[in-house]
Amino acid sequence: MNSLDGEHVDGRSEKVAFIWSVADLLRGDYKASDYGKVILPFTVLRRLDCLLEPNKKAVLAQVACSATV
Repeated sequence: MNSLDGEHVDGRSEKVAFIWSVADLLRGDYKASDYGKVILPFTVLRRLDCLLEPNKKAVLAQVACSATV
């Protein structure tokens, strides 16, 4: 059951907490000024990966065919 008080909406708070915990771990390894330079590219790559997922098998098959020519 979803509550409207922001505690648990479809497990969202757990996901948010997990993401922030990972961010806190990474911040320990990077200077604050460098953090965005590391996280932003990975965020963009992940977004592209999600967008291209429906075509991934077809593209890999085409690459395999091209490699054998």
